[in-house]
Amino acid sequence: MSPHRIALVMASGVVSALLLTACGSSGDDSANTGAAAPVASASAGTTAPSDGGTPTASSGTGHMVSTNMLMSKTMSGMGAVVTDAQGFTLYRYGKDQMNMSMCTGSCAETWMPVMADGTPQGMGVQAKVGVLTRDDGMKQVTLAGWPLYRYMGDTKAGEMNGQGKDGAWFAVTPAGEKTTASG
Repeated sequence: MSPHRIALVMASGVVSALLLTACGSSGDDSANTGAAAPVASASAGTTAPSDGGTPTASSGTGHMVSTNMLMSKTMSGMGAVVTDAQGFTLYRYGKDQMNMSMCTGSCAETWMPVMADGTPQGMGVQAKVGVLTRDDGMKQVTLAGWPLYRYMGDTKAGEMNGQGKDGAWFAVTPAGEKTTASG
């Protein structure tokens, strides 16, 4: 068996183990704070996708999604919220600070940091689209300086299952504010 094929088999095993571990977790540790732990690592042969937001497991402690486009979308009962290029709702974390992510470790497994795929742009958003550098060196997309995340519980475009979760997670508006509507 070639070294390349062995590496692929090993990487597949690591990814499978991580996914099974994440699925078996019964608690939501969204209050996890502290120094940023690695969110994702490309060293295991997986890289951030360029398809606009497909989750990517890694040898790090969490998951990530990537996008190069933030879009405004009107949701029934919620008004305008920001989505990624695939239409998945993006969220703000109440414990974050301006240009600083506090969601690390197991928090980042449930609330996937949105990583920049190139230079992110906004379509229909009023706030400034930017990027912050996490402690692990990864580039996370921001809106009005606030780090953005996608919720693991949103399994298809247009869902907002994370809205108001734990009183700390809120869909983000095109102005970069927290959505307070409950749908």
